[in-house]
Amino acid sequence: MNAMNREQAGRIIGGIRNEIAKAFIGQDELVEYALITLLAGGHILLEGLPGLGKTLLVRSIAKAIGGDSRRVQFTPDLMPSDITGHIMLDASARNFVTKKGPVFTNLLIADEINRAPAKTQAALFEAMQEFQVSLDGTAYPLPRPFMTLATQNPLEHEGTYPLPDAQKDRFLMKVMVPFPSHEEEVVMVAKVLSGMTGAELITDEVGAVTTPGEFAEIQNLAAGQKVEQSVIDYAVRLASATRATPEIQSGAGPRGSLALIRGAKALSLMEQRDYVLPDDVKRLAVPALAHRIILSAESEIDGLNEQQVIERIVSRTEAPRS
Repeated sequence: MNAMNREQAGRIIGGIRNEIAKAFIGQDELVEYALITLLAGGHILLEGLPGLGKTLLVRSIAKAIGGDSRRVQFTPDLMPSDITGHIMLDASARNFVTKKGPVFTNLLIADEINRAPAKTQAALFEAMQEFQVSLDGTAYPLPRPFMTLATQNPLEHEGTYPLPDAQKDRFLMKVMVPFPSHEEEVVMVAKVLSGMTGAELITDEVGAVTTPGEFAEIQNLAAGQKVEQSVIDYAVRLASATRATPEIQSGAGPRGSLALIRGAKALSLMEQRDYVLPDDVKRLAVPALAHRIILSAESEIDGLNEQQVIERIVSRTEAPRS
């Protein structure tokens, strides 16, 4: 089999976007961030109210790459083994068997992740970081590609727990999911109610344009994109600036710098370039850094949010010339 090249990868990525659009209406920026995260081998956290199509997006992506998706509804009584699986005794065979959990899939939807306590949320740590799950001392690799798309309700909603900082840091990006525009909602309502009895999640029109193995090759291609030292320096300066501004109590760690470069590599491949631009890093600053910072009390009193603070840092941090 011939090695994947940039032109082939561009056609496949374009095909994936076209297939997603058959089921998921509008919200182009959200789709782009999700694909960048998947290409970069990362995980994405979406915050928004229920009913905005997050599950439909994941199922559409999974079908377009020829992979599988599983969904876990997080609840206060969810146990870690409900996610990872467990070892159980098979009485008839008189031996122990491994029952793998829903995390063994290509795209895992961790729905309303902040409705479960920290112990259950932490069950995803190993899977998200090392792409494996340990059961009774044995490490089982996850399918590739693998991405966790977690959703959370705004923290003011009843019955929610704040995500631990260590958990948030493992997400390459966090994206706020907006309501659809009037035009998008009109198309969505017409599509869903066309001959259907309820608001089903229909992905029948979405076809596979690649295979999980081929998509893993595209991920490798993204990882190999060229990055000038000056662009890496720029990403590090942006992350470092979050640790040295009075508006922020706790800044982004090194995973923030890594997220900027990993995401920028994927974005440059999506745009069919073989190199990363400073603008790629700048474009991803908010989704890659905002969830890694804790604002100072003064910033909160002043009504600032994380996005506004990151945007201020970007505006006063000099970018290298392209």
